[in-house]
Amino acid sequence: MSGLDPVFWAVVLMFVGCGLVVLEVLIPSGGALSLLSAVALIASLVTAFRSDFSTGLTFVLITLVAVPSAVAMAFKVWPMTPMGKAFLGELSTSAEMTPEDPRRELVGRAGVAKSHMLPSGAVLIDGKTIDAISQGSAINKGQAVVVVEVRANRVVVRAADTDEARQIVADPRDIFSQPIDELGFESFDDPLA
Repeated sequence: MSGLDPVFWAVVLMFVGCGLVVLEVLIPSGGALSLLSAVALIASLVTAFRSDFSTGLTFVLITLVAVPSAVAMAFKVWPMTPMGKAFLGELSTSAEMTPEDPRRELVGRAGVAKSHMLPSGAVLIDGKTIDAISQGSAINKGQAVVVVEVRANRVVVRAADTDEARQIVADPRDIFSQPIDELGFESFDDPLA
């Protein structure tokens, strides 16, 4: 046995080439490691073809699968390395990435439909007019509604039950929603008296 099998050297050079590709992703070298990786992968293919033509074709297929897999694995691991953390900073959680929407506080609040909702329209909640859509059925103007959810840029409401409708407080600025006794008018019984 004068030397090791050429297939052994082809496998070693393949691992060296894939390792250098991973190092290039993890430690940027301006292309020097990529060049060495390409040399190692080409040497692996040449050595495999010197052994046998079918072995060479097998190594070509292995190279076409192994190199992209190694690069993908390196990019998956890179954010967890010290250099990746320094470059990217702390990764944001999904809760941090969702924008704050003040309309989310409206969920569960009751209001009044200011227009017919077929399925969209305007509702009055806490003295503010808000564009909304009904959850399913049409809602008539003046009917009590409850905010069910805030989905993307839409406020979704449903018709309120009788108990929920009692909780709605009329807007003090809207004089038409207040009883006439509270407006401060005198009795109209004897206008000349």
